[in-house]
Amino acid sequence: MSVMDAMTVAKAAARAPVGVELSPKPSLIGLTREEMGAALREKGVPDKQIKMRVSQLWNWIYVRGVSDFDHMTNVAKDMREMLKQHFTIARPEIVEEQISNDGTRKWLLRFPPRGAGRPVEIEAVYIPEEGRGTLCISSQVGCTLTCSFCHTGTQRLVRNLTAEEILSQLLLARDRLGDFPDRDVPVGAVVPSEGRKVSNIVMMGMGEPLYNFDAVKQALLIATDGDGLSLSKRRVTLSTSGVVPEILRTGEEIGVMLAISLHAVRDDLRDILVPINKKYPLKELIEACRKYPGLSNARRITFEYVMLKDVNDSLEDAKGLVQLLKGVPAKINLIPFNPWPGTNYQCSDWAQIEKFADFINSAGYASPIRTPRGRDILAACGQLKSESERMRKTERLAFEAMMIANHGADD
Repeated sequence: MSVMDAMTVAKAAARAPVGVELSPKPSLIGLTREEMGAALREKGVPDKQIKMRVSQLWNWIYVRGVSDFDHMTNVAKDMREMLKQHFTIARPEIVEEQISNDGTRKWLLRFPPRGAGRPVEIEAVYIPEEGRGTLCISSQVGCTLTCSFCHTGTQRLVRNLTAEEILSQLLLARDRLGDFPDRDVPVGAVVPSEGRKVSNIVMMGMGEPLYNFDAVKQALLIATDGDGLSLSKRRVTLSTSGVVPEILRTGEEIGVMLAISLHAVRDDLRDILVPINKKYPLKELIEACRKYPGLSNARRITFEYVMLKDVNDSLEDAKGLVQLLKGVPAKINLIPFNPWPGTNYQCSDWAQIEKFADFINSAGYASPIRTPRGRDILAACGQLKSESERMRKTERLAFEAMMIANHGADD
């Protein structure tokens, strides 16, 4: 089997709905310009046309948002037929779309098995606000990190997502929200009053992005390409639990905003809450943050801190947090714990969260407390999980969710 044939089978397996015969068509979504040019050249497009054809396709896929080659009206009919015969630009299958009372949306997307195995599912979440719309994207199916307070972490890692699958979450969200040219916003949809419906991206869905570095990098570079989706890198935030060797690379090779899932200021406690700390302890993590390229007061690192009652919410913890981050341009997001079935943790009392925040603020750090969002669809940070292990709707109604907010620049 040739390399192209192997890629064809793999990509087809990542797209075909359950019970449908696999199509031998690779996707053009997620390819770099060079890879797209090579794919066209292999199918007989003359070298002198490659640059022009790639430019056309790039515009139709990422600026116009088309998912059907027949809609590419300035591409000759014979060229469109060739593209339909050999490639696809289809979106993933939507298993379920849930819409919260506050306008938050969660999509359950299904990707069929790669080779032997069974279909896998991931979730993406859209959080609308007055001045922005934030899309939370997954990078893996499941997670390897087993953070003790995180529901997603109780699902074993199945596989990494490809650049195509990561980007497809953004394209699908923009489709569903009417965020491409000449598209209508769904009736009753809660979206920003002006500008883009999806203005910000956070890599905070299922998985650890830096354990899938190459695919995440390729997807985010395409998402921030000025001739395509054209998202500002200041509006894209990558969150990591602390994969120290890849943090510097993230700044140098991707250049987006950085968020750290911190949650503790002592190694002994963080070893329990975020076990990757045993491999990359706090001293190494904070040193990597200090060296993050472009770090400044205008380009701060966001530190995520989940508030766990009688675990990490004392004023001593607040003092330790200020000391730990001394000299690091930082914003500290305080996250009231989102309960899930089987957890032994409780959310800190609201009065204690406010005391904690007041101390951090008085020390000169912005420390917003996340606003409750998507409370009826279990869509919060740390709560995303695949269909096979999701709670029944009647159970979900018993839990509150705090949604991702205030990541990335406002302008």
